[in-house]
Amino acid sequence: MSFVDIPASHGRLEGLFWQVENPVGAALVCHPHPMHGGTMHNHITYRMAQAFRERRISALRFNFRGVGRSTGTYDDGRGEVTDAKEALDFLQRSQPGVPLYVGGFSFGCRTGLQLTIQDERVERMLAVGLGVDVFDVEFVTQLRKRTAFIHADRDEYGTLKHLRALLERVPGPTQLFELANSDHLATGRLDAFSAVAATALDWLLAK
Repeated sequence: MSFVDIPASHGRLEGLFWQVENPVGAALVCHPHPMHGGTMHNHITYRMAQAFRERRISALRFNFRGVGRSTGTYDDGRGEVTDAKEALDFLQRSQPGVPLYVGGFSFGCRTGLQLTIQDERVERMLAVGLGVDVFDVEFVTQLRKRTAFIHADRDEYGTLKHLRALLERVPGPTQLFELANSDHLATGRLDAFSAVAATALDWLLAK
């Protein structure tokens, strides 16, 4: 694992790049809300990257603008999609010729879903903890790419019921994986999260 500086329109993004030998893919992993302590070092974000790496997929985590050593300032989700695209540019240059995936947790989940819908280079996504009750997520109904959703049964920012209702209106292939007995941050349930993430990735990468 190595720290990297990712060129960005506002200067640079700080990243952590977990490269594997002879990768079968490369994944960009987006962290939770920058205004609520979210960084690329978040436990869920780390375990998502770890799950990709265990499947011989190089994983790039990065700090959104204004977080850590990344330049710029918080942009209410708009500029953060640009950050994710520029990080994807870096990932594609660093790992040419392999499929590109996106993973995201919470705020990073929403941002990653926007990138996945907008950018044809992204083939599939691992979407964790989508805040269906706090964000406007109607745009998700445009999702056409294979996406695995992981959601805690006691998530404070969105109920399973509301997420299921949203996914019923998504045209692309999706699968919902429930993290039992857990809050949004998987407090005390990180090992259980890793197990669910492994199952979700097996489904995501199966076809």
